[in-house]
Amino acid sequence: MTTSFDLSRYQDPLTIQQVLHRAKTVAIVGLSRNQLRASYFVGFYLRRHGYRVIPVNPREREVMGEKSFDSLVDVPVPVDIVNVFRAPEALPGIAREAVAIGAANLWCQFSVINEEGGRIAEAGGVSVIMDRCIKVEHARYVGRMHWLGFNTQRITSVRGGLQ
Repeated sequence: MTTSFDLSRYQDPLTIQQVLHRAKTVAIVGLSRNQLRASYFVGFYLRRHGYRVIPVNPREREVMGEKSFDSLVDVPVPVDIVNVFRAPEALPGIAREAVAIGAANLWCQFSVINEEGGRIAEAGGVSVIMDRCIKVEHARYVGRMHWLGFNTQRITSVRGGLQ
């Protein structure tokens, strides 16, 4: 007997609100310095709204004036949210790193869905939000939904998703 994956368990509105209100530092895995990429747009938005944004991308040296780290384990400060802009297959490894650094939350952007990654994070005491955009949810729950929050389509980790 197979059990279907219940994604809704990772999309609880109360959990989302609590995570957004408590967090101060967000490590964005896959943050690009390309201003046309969804990850840059989200990082820029979060910085503008008071979060410290830490780039985690081995292909970048610096993003938005911040040093980019090769992996989460290289980040020298505590991380509240690990925000993931990577392919779903990368999520189990990222979840292991999130647990290793004691991150409070693993936040997986639209289309970053991996049941194993969710299980790894939860087993390590890291709460999980999956298949939700942190920018959209912040705008929804913190009351800052404005013209930038509308008609943006879905912000995805898939290359070419936002041109």
